[in-house]
Amino acid sequence: MKVLLADDELRLRKVVVLHLKKAGFDVIEASNGKQAVELAKIHNPEIIVLDVMMPEMDGITACKEFRKSPEFAKTPIIMLTAKATSDDIEVGKSAGASEYLTKPFSPKELIEKIQELMGNG
Repeated sequence: MKVLLADDELRLRKVVVLHLKKAGFDVIEASNGKQAVELAKIHNPEIIVLDVMMPEMDGITACKEFRKSPEFAKTPIIMLTAKATSDDIEVGKSAGASEYLTKPFSPKELIEKIQELMGNG
């Protein structure tokens, strides 16, 4: 299963990629929302994980872009962010996020969310 992971924090991305690969996922990495949208068109991931605060295009804007696109309108999207207020979560959900995970999080928790969204949890 292909997972697109977009986060501008390289160290965090490397840790998450390591855990996702160990769990059997193919991972496509992006460092911002704009790159995530471009890479998704090429790789067609089954699930998308977006950080909210990223340069060039933030995760909320990227999420809205994905939801406007027929190919990704129903693709599960997990927002991964330090922004944890109920207002932040509402903004993420109204942008089209399927799930909202707040940092700090455990990679195990993310993998469980992915499996749950893909019907394997």
